[in-house]
Amino acid sequence: MSDRVPDDERERLVERIITAEQDERRRLALFLHDGPVQNLAGIALMLDAAVQAIDEGRPEAARGIMASALQRHRETIRSLRDLSFNIEPVVLRDQGFGPAVKALAEQLALVNEIQIDVDVEAAETMTEQAQAALYQIIREALHQAIRRGPPTHVGVRIERRPDGATETVVSDDAPGERRRRSFEAIEERARTLNGRLEVEQGSDGGTAVRVVLPPYSVNRSE
Repeated sequence: MSDRVPDDERERLVERIITAEQDERRRLALFLHDGPVQNLAGIALMLDAAVQAIDEGRPEAARGIMASALQRHRETIRSLRDLSFNIEPVVLRDQGFGPAVKALAEQLALVNEIQIDVDVEAAETMTEQAQAALYQIIREALHQAIRRGPPTHVGVRIERRPDGATETVVSDDAPGERRRRSFEAIEERARTLNGRLEVEQGSDGGTAVRVVLPPYSVNRSE
């Protein structure tokens, strides 16, 4: 059974999504201009210098310049690959939400030598747009926990509430308190889906980041 939503509420949700997409495009444009585009321009200048060194009979100088250009080229490829992964991980597109979150957790757990438990089967009925936004929320919450800690254990859990809302909780045992500003990116993504963010600090350390999304903003029509 589909959830019924007032037209004005649906319009506000659409406006928030459009605004968020526009802001994301601006951030991407700024990143590309200040990062990869500038790097490629620098590589072109370095190659020009290498050609000139070859013409002048200075092969060793040309070799050194080309080695530096190659290193910058590799760094640019790496940054573009990271950007592509952050926008939409290949595993999220090809295998689905659950495998993407599990792959992210396994990678972070291995690199940081921590335990990350994942239970996200409840997200399989969500729209692709909601899954993409929720993936980024989980990713940001995990990275924040690692930066603040590092923790020894992190839990990622998604469940459907009796009222149809979807609740996502990323909890960790990392010491120290996180400032409210560190959650702005998560809160912004939650707002695009009319969701709300709750942050709970444990009395003995640790943080639980809870994002609650209403049923009409995330669930596929049944």
